[in-house]
Amino acid sequence: MQPACFDPAVFPDYALLDSGAGEKLERFGDVLLVRPDPQALWRRRLDAREWQAADLVFVRESDRGGRWEPDEERPRKGWVIGFQDARFLIRPTPFKHVGLFPEQAANWLWMKELLPDLGEEPRILNLFGYTGAASVLARQWGCDVTHVDASRTALAWARENAELSGLAGDALRLVLEDALAFVRRDARRGARYQGIWVDPPHYGRGPKGEKWQFETGLAPLLEACERLLAERSFLVLSSYAIGYSALSLANLLRDLVSGSSGNGTAVDAGELVLPEAGENARILPCGFCARWRRGLP
Repeated sequence: MQPACFDPAVFPDYALLDSGAGEKLERFGDVLLVRPDPQALWRRRLDAREWQAADLVFVRESDRGGRWEPDEERPRKGWVIGFQDARFLIRPTPFKHVGLFPEQAANWLWMKELLPDLGEEPRILNLFGYTGAASVLARQWGCDVTHVDASRTALAWARENAELSGLAGDALRLVLEDALAFVRRDARRGARYQGIWVDPPHYGRGPKGEKWQFETGLAPLLEACERLLAERSFLVLSSYAIGYSALSLANLLRDLVSGSSGNGTAVDAGELVLPEAGENARILPCGFCARWRRGLP
């Protein structure tokens, strides 16, 4: 029996080539990377020579990060890949991330399918927006986008991605702020959004030292988000590296959003995944996700 998974999107500039022994071999554009992945408990399928052909390999030095080998100019400056009409800067970081989560492409396309039913220039709020892939695509697809993150580095990266994708400098509303503080203030102003993205880390700090902890912060954040949702709207909630299941996220959305929103609501929950290339491909679990919608097909 196959666990509940959201169908991965077609992403020509990305491929999961192999996984196993706690690592994954990926292609971003024409660059091959090896990164740790604790979900890959199984054995590798490809020959060792194919793994050794990787351009960059992440070497963990401590729980706080590591380094990429070889230490050349390209990983520091990064390179560009595309998804549909958007362009994203890939830049390996000391925390093994590269500025893009390809499994989220499934959610990007799900949003795109909903947009025709949300009216002209629907308003989208991207909380913990990181480097802005969802924000850039939403703007290209005709949305009015507000992108919130507590990191100046992430906001600068999102601005780079917007420029690479041909958007004007003011195309996105980029906000440096704690997510909960922003949502509560926007709710007091009577703001409404047709779509909200919530992709929080397990732990973090706001720009004024505000503490974010997933276990204690998520429920209050969703309660505040409920006040921002338009009559016809959607909310995407995803998470990584936490000890909760997709059912936990779904139950939270049902209780805190659907439970007080009347009829016409639906929640789908499952895992975001990436399939390995080739025949009889295994799928790599990449995080849990719940999708809430009201008044939409």
